Amino acid sequence: MSIWTKLLAAGRRLFDADEVDPPEDVDEGCAPDPNDVGFTAAVVGLGAKMAAADGVVTDDEVMVFSRVFRAAPEDAPAVRRVFNLARQTVRGYESYARRIARKYRTRPCLLEGVLDGLFQIAAADGVVTSEEMDYLRTVSDAFGFDAATFRRIRASHLGPDREDPYRVLGVSHDADFEAIRSAYRRLMADNHPDRVVMNGAPPEFELAAHDKAAAITSAFARIKAERGLLVSA
Repeated sequence: MSIWTKLLAAGRRLFDADEVDPPEDVDEGCAPDPNDVGFTAAVVGLGAKMAAADGVVTDDEVMVFSRVFRAAPEDAPAVRRVFNLARQTVRGYESYARRIARKYRTRPCLLEGVLDGLFQIAAADGVVTSEEMDYLRTVSDAFGFDAATFRRIRASHLGPDREDPYRVLGVSHDADFEAIRSAYRRLMADNHPDRVVMNGAPPEFELAAHDKAAAITSAFARIKAERGLLVSA
């Protein structure tokens, strides 16, 4: 009996269950126990709610879910039925995320793998909506990932965010703070509105320079806040 058949047999009991298995502290690998039906149920629940986050569940999303979470071709009908069952339960996706996080909190690589799968489902129809991004960020928070980790995972699937403060300053996410501060100071010196005007640029360039300087300052402030730093420039 495949795990998908077991899930169908268990039905709503697993998708609406409140019980949480005790945390695992022995196996530090990135793969769950293949017979862990509770884990699979929670992942299916997350995937189903992910697909429904924008109000529409497409065949592509179900197909991607099947591929990402390695369902055998012969299990395809069961996967679709399990997927639809999970969508119909009253339990919210936050509870599925918490169930997984509590059990596998010592195995962040496994949690990241689940989030990777959800990103792939979200992108299955060619666009990630704001509702889907909010969903992914909430799951990431439930898994205990900080803002920098979420940004890294998101960038690995969708490319760098144009508003990413690290991208604005032209530094890597793992750069030390002194390198970040040096980049900030250099950019502010090069793009300060007074310097732009002093170098003979047309007056209309001054407004653009103010906007750019504001973006640089905001990026530096966001990085300081993200890192919990209370330091001057």
